Amino acid sequence: MKPVLSNDEQNRLNRAVAAAEKKTGCQIVLAVVRRSDAYPEIPWKAFALAASVSGLAVLIREFLSRGWPQPVTPPLALTVVLGAGLVSALFTLLVPSYARLFLGRRRARAEVRQYAESFFLRRELSATAGRRGVLLLVSLFERRVILLPDKGLRSRLTAEESRSVIDGMIPVIRKGDVSGALKTGLDSLTAALLTPPKRRPVRRGRNELPDSVIEEEGA
Repeated sequence: MKPVLSNDEQNRLNRAVAAAEKKTGCQIVLAVVRRSDAYPEIPWKAFALAASVSGLAVLIREFLSRGWPQPVTPPLALTVVLGAGLVSALFTLLVPSYARLFLGRRRARAEVRQYAESFFLRRELSATAGRRGVLLLVSLFERRVILLPDKGLRSRLTAEESRSVIDGMIPVIRKGDVSGALKTGLDSLTAALLTPPKRRPVRRGRNELPDSVIEEEGA
């Protein structure tokens, strides 16, 4: 898998994570996944739509061209309909922006959250003193961000603050700047964790989770 982040971007983010952890006393993990699910229904949706539209076009053409010397034959009509459907399905595999047209928001949101929760468990992010780990995960295909704090941090990070962190990252992700989005999110998360009256002494133990950004291929 070709890395999403360059070595320079990784190093800058690693230093930023270490600095944020020192300020907040939390254990912060940044992660990037290419896609959170395979979405096998997407090519079929694209096939069905293109086949339906091309079938309608063939029907209209046949209706308007009655009496012409060269009507549309059944084999030609079948070729046009199936060909359009296959091309459309193939495009969903090659062009992510086209595939996203067939992905519902609820489905994407649910799959990214499910992947993030699974990631949290697989990587044992809850195995920190005081349960003070937090995951900031970007799913590239869906262009979505999930922020998952462990229970030791939930009193320090409100739902509104979490939404603000995520909302600040989305426009940067859409520009294709993954490193910039992660840095933006990290800065916002650090500020949220230090917002008064939360600015209180925190336990700063050993570094329990990796500072480097974790990249995964995903589903």
